[in-house]
Amino acid sequence: MINRRQAMALGAATLAAPAASWAQERTVRIIVGFPPGGSVDVVARMLADKMRVSLQQSVIVDNKPGAGGRLALSELKRSAPDGNTLVLSPSGALVIHPWLYENLGYDTVKDFTPIAQASTFDFAITAGPAAPAGDLKAVLAWMKANPTKANFASSGAGTVPHFAGLLLSQAAGVPMTHVAYRGGAPAAQDLIAGQIPLMVDTASETIEHHKAGKVRILAVTGQQRNRSLPDVPTAKEAGVDFTADAFFGLYGPAHMSSETVQRLSRAVADAMKQPDVVERVYALGLVPAYAGPADLAATQAAQLARWEAPIKSSGFKAE
Repeated sequence: MINRRQAMALGAATLAAPAASWAQERTVRIIVGFPPGGSVDVVARMLADKMRVSLQQSVIVDNKPGAGGRLALSELKRSAPDGNTLVLSPSGALVIHPWLYENLGYDTVKDFTPIAQASTFDFAITAGPAAPAGDLKAVLAWMKANPTKANFASSGAGTVPHFAGLLLSQAAGVPMTHVAYRGGAPAAQDLIAGQIPLMVDTASETIEHHKAGKVRILAVTGQQRNRSLPDVPTAKEAGVDFTADAFFGLYGPAHMSSETVQRLSRAVADAMKQPDVVERVYALGLVPAYAGPADLAATQAAQLARWEAPIKSSGFKAE
């Protein structure tokens, strides 16, 4: 039996246990600011599956959709910097929103800790049956000759595809009107139905329709061709000199310890090396592209600077 003195000693030892050990026993929660089923949610769930093995810790995904990811980031800002609350976010919420909202409620540089980039992605410029036959230059020439029909769809106002479409318009010298939808799926439906001639969105929204012959992906906006669309040129190859890309990044609250950040970042690196993860990420139209905390911070800063001028020149402000 344990006597009183032994019990007191055991209690003291328990109280003296390192906080880090206690934290590692808790569940890591990856918040996703979008509904289940989208590409960011799928990537988060793959990361959670792999990270729970490397961390030897429970890791779950918690969907908190709303406000284009802002609700998730607001919750992250309020969270303790113990490594148990994280957000996997598309870059738009981090590098586009600061130029759109006067009262965002957080600073995307000061209030969050970059942990790891998981993947990168670009956008597909897709023509539907309302557009004429031909390549990207031919469709843009038709739009220039028919200004009342020169419309392009995106998954929403204030998104990266919205501003990627404006960059396309500027680079091509073709005035185009943006038509915002509530998500990529309804935009793709109207594209297929011939309600709108052109769409700019992630390849995942139209790639299956493209393969089925319902729409035509004319070009992708990255520096290189999309592995899932090897026969589709980049916009530069198609004769329009512009690029637009984005990333999925894992972030924690501000003031996390470097030890915790490195531990989590290594877990992401291990996950992104797994062959099943690599193939699934490619199948989503994304590119598996791990980067550590410093590189993610540098990429975020570069994209934040890159999007300032196009957004301000557009005159668009979020309500």
